[in-house]
Amino acid sequence: MLAERIADIQAALAEAELDGWFFSVFQGNDPISLDLLGLASKALVTRRCYYLVPRQGAPRKLVSNLEPAMLDHLPGEKASYTTWQQHRQQLELLLRDCKRVAAQYSPKNELPTCSRLDAGTAELLASFGVTLVSSADLAQRFAAVWSPEQLETHRRANVHLHRIAREAFDHVAARLRAGEPVDERGVQQWILGAMDQAGLHTEAPPIVGVDAHAADPHFEPTPEASVAIERGQLLLIDLWAKEKAPGSIYADITWCGVTSASPTDRQQEIWSIAAAARDAGIELVRSRWPATPIRGYEVDDAVREVVRRAGYADYFIHRTGHSIGEKDHGQGANMDNLETHDSRRLIAMTGFSIEPGIYLPGEIGVRTEVNIALTPEVAEVTGGEPQRELLRLLA
Repeated sequence: MLAERIADIQAALAEAELDGWFFSVFQGNDPISLDLLGLASKALVTRRCYYLVPRQGAPRKLVSNLEPAMLDHLPGEKASYTTWQQHRQQLELLLRDCKRVAAQYSPKNELPTCSRLDAGTAELLASFGVTLVSSADLAQRFAAVWSPEQLETHRRANVHLHRIAREAFDHVAARLRAGEPVDERGVQQWILGAMDQAGLHTEAPPIVGVDAHAADPHFEPTPEASVAIERGQLLLIDLWAKEKAPGSIYADITWCGVTSASPTDRQQEIWSIAAAARDAGIELVRSRWPATPIRGYEVDDAVREVVRRAGYADYFIHRTGHSIGEKDHGQGANMDNLETHDSRRLIAMTGFSIEPGIYLPGEIGVRTEVNIALTPEVAEVTGGEPQRELLRLLA
């Protein structure tokens, strides 16, 4: 909770030569502000409210008189407004001695996960003489770092996911051997049942896709889109979940198999390239952590280079990996130099995925995904060993 971390935030502001960290909340505009201010569970945030942590002194709050208690759980002096004129006047007073301020803003929208402040509010702050600086580094430090207890929740969840993934493939194999029907959505629902039995929660159901559906990175096996799983196909399963206790951290993995005794040359080729790319990313992180700084884009570059050399650069169409937190996609650095240029340094007690994929539209796709947790001492691949070979379901 931010309230217990005011002194740490102020020290970070002094280090960055910033006058304050500005939070602006209206409805569900900014997940970072909602989480740090303890508003994520609020059913109604229908009027604009603001929180400022200055470099020195007490925090400041500005709320609507329609929702006067919105920030009462946080420390600081409170002002309020009713009319739009009062809103503008009080907002300027809130920032009265702050000229260089961090906010959930990213120049030219370079990091969209941290680019939440609307342009109109940014213009209003500029009219007060405020210069905005991206809070991306602050957000990673104060919204993405795990506690030791949270790390343990992630490890446990990932062990469960590895087991459930293997059992899901076994389930498909058993149905095929018995000549019983099995389809993508049925396997998805089987996985959801296994997660529930393991005490896990997921914010969205897993991806289960064969062949051309596996070539769609975000395929959803809805009742209308699901197809039968048959012999000779490539099957991709991507599943993510966390323990149900508050504060638990997600795990997120992807495995692939073939519904045959052995893969085709094409299946084996693209799988081997993706696996080699994944391992290149793991090796870069392990070889440099914790002695040498690593930035998110560098991991993406190392992984993508393997795919590029193999001639499939145009078919690896997403970033290498994402930050992981209490939501599957967290607030830390992403492993990305494709969709964005993420220059944030990786920091201790955060976690992320490495998940290269090769997607041949209308044909097949593969993805192999692991999670890495950065402790102060090591870069740990959690949950179990990375998948080394395509699973042979009918061997």
